[in-house]
Amino acid sequence: MEKHGGSAKRSVVIKASVEVVWKKLSKITKLDWLEEQKSSKFLTQKKYGVGARRLISFEDGSDVEEHVVEWSPKKGFSYIAITGLPLLAYLATISMKKTSGGRVKVTWQSYFISNKKKKEFLEFSKFLKQFYTKSLQNLKSDIERN
Repeated sequence: MEKHGGSAKRSVVIKASVEVVWKKLSKITKLDWLEEQKSSKFLTQKKYGVGARRLISFEDGSDVEEHVVEWSPKKGFSYIAITGLPLLAYLATISMKKTSGGRVKVTWQSYFISNKKKKEFLEFSKFLKQFYTKSLQNLKSDIERN
């Protein structure tokens, strides 16, 4: 079957300091802002940085295991999903950048590969972009409310 590659990228601007946003993002199992997330837990004793692993359970019954592969305090981190997604490969980065007026731009982007049929691949790609948009809006609301 043919392999398909794609990407997703969404951003949000949050009225908060880099320190406040990083404090929220760096707690990689405190994901109350993540759309449809039911629970999350560490799979390693390491809680931060490269090598930290987590398992996220979603309301639809799926579980996704992720491994942190890059960590830059107050800038962002990258992770790979190794189980739970209908993909052969998935690499994502959540990054942040200070902007004017005491705001921070958070960007979530990923690259992924699938061997599913083209229609299924396109449906998943659309779903992922919507998932990023909703989750980032939740993050913005959560941080700006506190």
